Amino acid sequence: MELIRRNISAFARDVLDTMPCAVIQGARQVGKSTLAQQLAGERRAVAYTMDDPDVRSAALSDPRAFLRQHSETLLVIDEIQRAPELILPLKAEIDRDRRPGRFLLTGSSDLLRLQGTPDSLAGRALTVPLAGFSQGERRSVIDDFAAAVRSGAHEQGERSDVTRADIARMILAGGYPNVPELERLRAPWFDGYVERILRVDAADIRSGANSDRLAALLRLIAANQAGELVKARLARDAGIPETSIGRSLDALAALYLTVHLRPWTPNLTAREVSKPKLQVADSGLAGAIARTREPVLADPVRGANLLGPLLEGFVVSELAKQSTWTAAPFQLFHWRDRTGKEVDIVLEFDDGSILGIEVKSSSTPRAEHFSGLRALSERLGDRFLGGVVLGLGESSLPFGPRLWSLPVSALWSLAS
Repeated sequence: MELIRRNISAFARDVLDTMPCAVIQGARQVGKSTLAQQLAGERRAVAYTMDDPDVRSAALSDPRAFLRQHSETLLVIDEIQRAPELILPLKAEIDRDRRPGRFLLTGSSDLLRLQGTPDSLAGRALTVPLAGFSQGERRSVIDDFAAAVRSGAHEQGERSDVTRADIARMILAGGYPNVPELERLRAPWFDGYVERILRVDAADIRSGANSDRLAALLRLIAANQAGELVKARLARDAGIPETSIGRSLDALAALYLTVHLRPWTPNLTAREVSKPKLQVADSGLAGAIARTREPVLADPVRGANLLGPLLEGFVVSELAKQSTWTAAPFQLFHWRDRTGKEVDIVLEFDDGSILGIEVKSSSTPRAEHFSGLRALSERLGDRFLGGVVLGLGESSLPFGPRLWSLPVSALWSLAS
């Protein structure tokens, strides 16, 4: 089977050509080891996995010798979170010899939040964030919606033959490489995936982590996909003490199971105290946890109240993936003002300009869908690059100055 090219590969090569160490980080089963193998295959390299207890034991018995044994080749260390004791010796080895391309690490847990990690390798390593496949990657194209909109591509007209049933299928397949082919085995695959991560990997993040409570918390997040984070309510409903809900949420985020969408405001201090949105990172995983079935989600009547939150989470996930390779770097936020006006997604570019995105599960765009975008435009003036409503319509339509309705498929089909 032909391997799918990852759009972040070029960045990963740049990191290896420039830095002593690259760290590919992301959830289990998103393709970290495969990407590492592809990168290693382009140069002289040797690879070990810390999931192998014999290899881990040998490495920890003499870390210096282990790290120096292949000093003239790229040393790939897979699942480094299994052996955090290697981090300090690795730091010392990099300080001894800072040649680029010496080490390539992969990890299924965020090293900055990993229990027992003695150092962040700041200044010595760069992270290559890897998520599941984007819709563009599944189609062998470099999807870059932000750059396309900045170039004005959305104003040239966009048509789509993607149906509601197609979108439901994409959402529930998510980004994990093998899930689309599983069909009837998809639900047990996701169940086993979550159980193994919460019972085994969570212990790397937090000693004594209660997997049942983490599972309950994850179910609540999936049931309120892309909803505003209210910690007290989550703690109460999950049966977790309010004093420890923050640590439980951090554990899920460190395992790449959830993502936060921070609030946008011109006041940087206010960003830190306002409520973020919270969602299960992968739309397929969110759907599986919430026991959402494809025929129901595809049905305009039975799925009327289900598609919206899952679609919004799907769009956030796709944009988050694209942010790691875009030609127009941006940060992701959401926006809500004191009067209740809100915009689902806010992209803030490096030059300070803002693109607002509303996500609607309707096939018919309406003027009221743009109320939040108009409010944001009035507030920002020239900083407002434009506003887009992504929905299930078949074509792009203008709705006033700098305001457009686009099919959801523009996320991966719009060419810059």
